[in-house]
Amino acid sequence: MSAPALRGLPRTVLRLHRASLIVWTVFVLAAIAVLVWTVEVTADGALREQDYCARHDRCTVLTTMAYADRISLVGAFACYSFLAVAAFAGGALIGRELENGTARLAWTQGVSPARWLAAKLAVPAVALVLGGTALVLAFRWGWGAHRSLLEDNWLFNTVFVPLGPALVAYALCALAVGTLTALVLRRGLPALSLSFLVMLVLHAVLAFNRTSLWPTVTRVSSTYFDLPNDVWVRENGTLLHGRRVEGVDYSLCDGRNPSQTAECLREHGVTGYYAVYHPRSHYWPLHLVETGIVLAVAAVAVLAAFRVLGRLTGGAHPREEAAVRPPSP
Repeated sequence: MSAPALRGLPRTVLRLHRASLIVWTVFVLAAIAVLVWTVEVTADGALREQDYCARHDRCTVLTTMAYADRISLVGAFACYSFLAVAAFAGGALIGRELENGTARLAWTQGVSPARWLAAKLAVPAVALVLGGTALVLAFRWGWGAHRSLLEDNWLFNTVFVPLGPALVAYALCALAVGTLTALVLRRGLPALSLSFLVMLVLHAVLAFNRTSLWPTVTRVSSTYFDLPNDVWVRENGTLLHGRRVEGVDYSLCDGRNPSQTAECLREHGVTGYYAVYHPRSHYWPLHLVETGIVLAVAAVAVLAAFRVLGRLTGGAHPREEAAVRPPSP
């Protein structure tokens, strides 16, 4: 392949998909703008409202709620932006070009299939890494600016993902999965739909099993204790005759003084209390393990995509095939 053709591949990809790049750029800039406006312009009013409510019995919290809603909305859009990436990769980026034949046309004009696919992956990957990193940094700043105005926590899915590199990892994985799906199906709309579904299922599975990605902390005490609000509780309950039991009914011992309550609980076999949880300090271990899993899936999908492409094209450059094909009688 000629050097000019190689250098022109990224420009060609950018030209073909400039509308998608513009949409992604506008999305990132709009999300950052909402965060900046919310924190820098509306936070003072929300803090005054919160202070007033702390000193009066009757008040409104509309400004505070609006502040929290905007931060949460940005987190939700950022968290699930990978679904749009999956749809784009499966549809417009790869699937549509395979379906209408423009990919094979490119392969006959000095661009090998492998180089074509590498450019198709590299150009959007750079945009996703740059935009995703900007989103993560902006969201970390906006979410942490006035924590007293927010009721969510690090364990919320729409906070957990955009607070760190998992946001970028999910976007890259969606790009890889969408590409693989398109190469397998070679039709735009089915690849778009399946890519979207696969990434949705992958994210749901990881989110459901997120608390299992790192060892938990177990606390046991002979007296009842409260956990901090920022811990992720997996299990808590009572030690009943030395066994861990959840959902014990304490109403049998209600209405007594503390010493009588303690004696009543002992009579019913309550010997202590326990909790199994993730403290706030476990955020980064949990987050990085999930990020690693998602990136591993992305790497496997990329390798599989190149293998599928090799089988699809027979491992030969289309121009070479045309040169060695014997003429028809």
